[in-house]
Amino acid sequence: MSQNLLCEETSPYLLQHKDNPVHWRPWGPDALKEAKVANKPILLSVGYAACHWCHVMAHESFEDDEVAAVMNELFVNIKVDREERPDIDTIYMSALHALGEQGGWPLTMFLTPEGEPFWGGTYFPKTAAYGRPGFADVCREIARIYHDEGDKVATNKNAIRNALQDQAKAGAQGEPAPDVLNTVADRLAGHIDPEHGGVGGAPKFPQPFLLELLWRAWLRTGDDRHRDAVTYTLARMVQGGIYDHLGGGIARYSVDERWLVPHFEKMLYDNARLIELLNLVTLGTDDPLFPERLHETVNWVLREMVTPEGAFGASLDADSEGEEGKFYVWTEAEIDTSLSAFSTADVARFKQAYDVTTAGNFEGHTILNRLDQPDQLDRDTEALFARMREVLFETRAPRIRPAWDDKVLTDWNGQMIAALARAGAAQNEPTWVEAATRAFNFIRTQMIINGRLHHAFRAGRVQHLAMADGYANMIRAALALHETTSDRAFLSQAEAWAEEIHAHYWDVEGAGYFFTADDAEALVVRTRSVTDDATPSANGTMIENLARLWFLTGKETYRGRANEIIRTFAGELSRNFFPMCTYLNGLDTLLNAVQVVIAGEGHPADDLRRIALTSPLPSLVLNMASADLPLSHPAHGKTVPDDARAAAYVCQGTTCSLPLTDPDALHSMLARPL
Repeated sequence: MSQNLLCEETSPYLLQHKDNPVHWRPWGPDALKEAKVANKPILLSVGYAACHWCHVMAHESFEDDEVAAVMNELFVNIKVDREERPDIDTIYMSALHALGEQGGWPLTMFLTPEGEPFWGGTYFPKTAAYGRPGFADVCREIARIYHDEGDKVATNKNAIRNALQDQAKAGAQGEPAPDVLNTVADRLAGHIDPEHGGVGGAPKFPQPFLLELLWRAWLRTGDDRHRDAVTYTLARMVQGGIYDHLGGGIARYSVDERWLVPHFEKMLYDNARLIELLNLVTLGTDDPLFPERLHETVNWVLREMVTPEGAFGASLDADSEGEEGKFYVWTEAEIDTSLSAFSTADVARFKQAYDVTTAGNFEGHTILNRLDQPDQLDRDTEALFARMREVLFETRAPRIRPAWDDKVLTDWNGQMIAALARAGAAQNEPTWVEAATRAFNFIRTQMIINGRLHHAFRAGRVQHLAMADGYANMIRAALALHETTSDRAFLSQAEAWAEEIHAHYWDVEGAGYFFTADDAEALVVRTRSVTDDATPSANGTMIENLARLWFLTGKETYRGRANEIIRTFAGELSRNFFPMCTYLNGLDTLLNAVQVVIAGEGHPADDLRRIALTSPLPSLVLNMASADLPLSHPAHGKTVPDDARAAAYVCQGTTCSLPLTDPDALHSMLARPL
């Protein structure tokens, strides 16, 4: 075989490469067999459709006949969409880290015919530049080493394999320190950039899990430093250029420390977590900026990210017409022309507020932002600016749009479903909950084959068993829909999936969940981790899920599993707690959940339920089935007072409040730091 074999794939990323002169193969046993028969090493290239530097390397090298000829002569070339095959990506990205290299995409790894990694990198320029050798020269040297220096290849591959196996092994079990939640929150608050918000310098990522941890700390302790770190960072982000001030939604990260210049791709998972955070902060503060950005971002999702099946697509590209950010940026002349119906003075005010200048702030163009004027102005001015933004939005619409990766990913959809369900219930936006329910039902009915949840859908094809984070995020989505709609079918589905993930992903030797199922395709290592990356870890997410299932059902099995995960990974906290925020947030829910149990029915019960759903507490658990509570539950046996039709009990630990029949009283109890 010699031709490019990607034309039959469904992944938009793989299809971007179907006409390359490189003889690409999709990952699979046929490609590995070809490498063994030919005794060629494998060149594995991993990327995704919205990735700017993936496009750059493709244009420079993969579309070049001379570079492609070198690749085809020396390697079996395999192209992987990291979003479609995160199981493969996580292995080889970890391998790159084991080599001491910083990760990123495109990921370029060199493997033995058995799939064992022995060297790699990320982006390589076509010709030597930026301290990096030219890609064709890299290929020649790696192929030479593979054939002539087998000992060196064996040493590298064995060291990497051992490092990967060590990562997947269970460490010494322990118990988190009693004050770990507050200690970590205090340390993280000390790392917040006092000028720009966020953590660290350039590039700067939104890190919603970290901000949620600080938000929980404020609600738990009343320490305003933690709240202020969240609100300041969030305000800088959504007033920065990383936020799309015309269409809504946030880009993946900022290339600078100020949140000005985004890496323009928009990912579904980033915006799911932004919606969750904006909803919490909207409920816990009086700043009008946050509900405005919340509604804008949800409107973008429902306008641009919903597939014909009613689920959510994966991403919007960083590039259009071959240029990063071209769809989003402006010249001053374009602004002036577009806003010509407004007065010169009003246009000048808008340009000053949104950083529009002749020179621009990005390669001679302007990225609209309000970093220099972040505070909300008077109502009339903000209304004027809203009308002007609408004009610019309509002006922008005919431009050639960034490509949309419309594949449906179970794990990312789970995040968006949970976000829309909770935000829709809290903000009294039933259409948001309806959109979440439609997406959930599509996955529940169309992405299950032979009783097993699958990972990806596109062009009518369902592919690949779900990874652990697919189950974890869909369980989380089911629980959010159960609590926001009171439909017990969602709770039943959450329990069914909890049993499936335990049956096929649980590490029976060390506890916790492997990333892949016990009957999935065998790869060089079966990974197991608790650390977050761009998306939350499956094990961290499952702590929260299992805690909620325990509170909602009273089944001790769930609490036992949550505690096993917590103990299994507790030792990691002493090494690096920064990527363990989801784990810690799950621990907070298990230890400190505020349970609202509502007894009664009809409109009085519904009124109390709606109030509970407007709480800014991410650890709130809402239970409408007071009659089904087990004997061990602190609200067991609680009933409606004789002079009322419904009552709410607010429980923490082993104690519950007196019955609350007045919605205002329930609101007062839940709206303040506890």
